[in-house]
Amino acid sequence: MRWRGFTFSLVIFIIVYFTILPIFSLLALLCEDAAADAIPPNEIRSMNSTTTGPPLIPKIIHQTYKHGEIPKVWRAAQQSCIDLHPDYKYVLWTDDLARDFIATDYPWFLATFEGYQYPIQRADSIRYFVLYHYGGIYIDLDDGCNRRLDPLLAYPAFLRRTLPIGISNDVMGAMPRHAFFHRVIQTLQSCNHNFILPYLTVLFSTGPTFVSIIWKEYMWTKPAGLDRVRILMLSEYKHHEWSFFRHHLGNSWHQGDARVVFWMWAHWQLVTVAGFVVLGIAGFCLWILYSRIFMAGARYYHGRYRYSNLSAAAPSSSSTWWPRYLRRGRSTSWPLVKTDRRDMYRTHV
Repeated sequence: MRWRGFTFSLVIFIIVYFTILPIFSLLALLCEDAAADAIPPNEIRSMNSTTTGPPLIPKIIHQTYKHGEIPKVWRAAQQSCIDLHPDYKYVLWTDDLARDFIATDYPWFLATFEGYQYPIQRADSIRYFVLYHYGGIYIDLDDGCNRRLDPLLAYPAFLRRTLPIGISNDVMGAMPRHAFFHRVIQTLQSCNHNFILPYLTVLFSTGPTFVSIIWKEYMWTKPAGLDRVRILMLSEYKHHEWSFFRHHLGNSWHQGDARVVFWMWAHWQLVTVAGFVVLGIAGFCLWILYSRIFMAGARYYHGRYRYSNLSAAAPSSSSTWWPRYLRRGRSTSWPLVKTDRRDMYRTHV
């Protein structure tokens, strides 16, 4: 019994280990508040603040769209960033410009870039490459600027916090050749998987969840100095007069399946508990199945073992001694006769 329980526990442990291992970083994000790397509010909340130190990030604003004609709904947001930063270089990365850049400077990624199933995956990936290559600040077209971004230039790299977990990729900044974005672009190919639902495919292959997982794993290496990544918290991102950005209508790439994912993110505690409950039920069912298979095998083994022993103990017809049950007139069929176990191997003397 002890060996049976040990074997089953080992099998369950192996199953759980290989089930949790691929999503361990995602589960770790549930407990991450990013407070250790948050940009202190007193450094950037003053509306008169222009910089907190020597600029590390170059004055470049990157944005992406499929062509040069920006939809009217986003023009005001785009223009607000341009008007507030006349001394910044502004680059709009169209599909053609992005492809030429990848083909020229990162040809090893061109096949993956062109093979993405959804256009938003190319829009996601190009922002990582241009930040790594040129540095600067990337801003989604639906994020309008509320104040100058100069205070953010003093940090080697920054991302912004999002809810319920992780960080987002709609606003990011970095100095050229930053170690974090080097890891991001080196990981893109290995994460290019289809997760059935379009929204999940984008999230985990190039989108915010992909970046959040890379960021969490990167933070485990305890980067310091210029390799550190700072976090722009929600209050500094939007909602207040001192916030850097104001959000406009966006999410143009979302499809119907996004509602399911949004609900799961909003109720991640329930989803997590439900996942462990399902694993527990599956483990219990495996235990029942294993027990039945084990007991059936044990009954078969012991039945064969008893049959062999009884056959070996049966007397030949020429023997002059007989078991007691034969002399009592019981059935001579062997070994299916029913008799007292104490008499089974007892012979007449």
